[in-house]
Amino acid sequence: MSERTQRVKGRVKTIADADAAETQAMDAAESPIGTSENPSSQVFTLANLITFCRLGLTVAFLVLFAGGHHRTSALVCYVVAASTDFLDGQIARRTQTVSWLGKIMDPVMDRVLLFTGVLGLLIVGDLPMWVPAFVIGRDLYLGVGGLILQHFRRRPIDVVYVGKAATALLMVGFCDLLLGLPVVDGLGLVNVPWLPGLNSQPAALGIFFVYAGVICSLVTAVVYTGKGIQVIRESRRSGATS
Repeated sequence: MSERTQRVKGRVKTIADADAAETQAMDAAESPIGTSENPSSQVFTLANLITFCRLGLTVAFLVLFAGGHHRTSALVCYVVAASTDFLDGQIARRTQTVSWLGKIMDPVMDRVLLFTGVLGLLIVGDLPMWVPAFVIGRDLYLGVGGLILQHFRRRPIDVVYVGKAATALLMVGFCDLLLGLPVVDGLGLVNVPWLPGLNSQPAALGIFFVYAGVICSLVTAVVYTGKGIQVIRESRRSGATS
């Protein structure tokens, strides 16, 4: 394997799990192979198979939902795909088959599932345009920010819990919007068409979970931005004193 390929693999592993990557690089792993602290290089594991099935279900959801005639089937695909996010991780940890592929694919599939839900709802007009623009824009912003921080520190910023809460709220909200039930009366707080549920128009209950997820996503972006600025300042400070 070429030196360049090794460097790319090392960087990808660092992004996926900086602690485990550093431990393996130093050949200092004490945990058994296949644990979260010491992932294996296996590809064909039950957990990874479930992850790839999630990809297939996500594609099936988008095709069925966009067609407009199989909304119930599309919802089943989306809910099953969303539930496997918890399942594959549990199986990998309990069977000691945690792999680098799984660590890399799991967050990628989370975003794919989230984006397809947004896209499906946007296609049928059940979601105002600003929501997908915000969700996708925030992820692009954090992704570009993460790449910039790689120049100052190899280790990525640790995941914050408000970010996990944002993903969970958005997933619940999208699932309910896909179902379209229950429908509740609008609160009448505003008089604009792009805030369903908060205006006087009835809306599915899930829209309020989406709003809560958007707020948590905004908080997450602010937190990561603050942490990123701190990393850059510390890096420049240490460079100036060295």
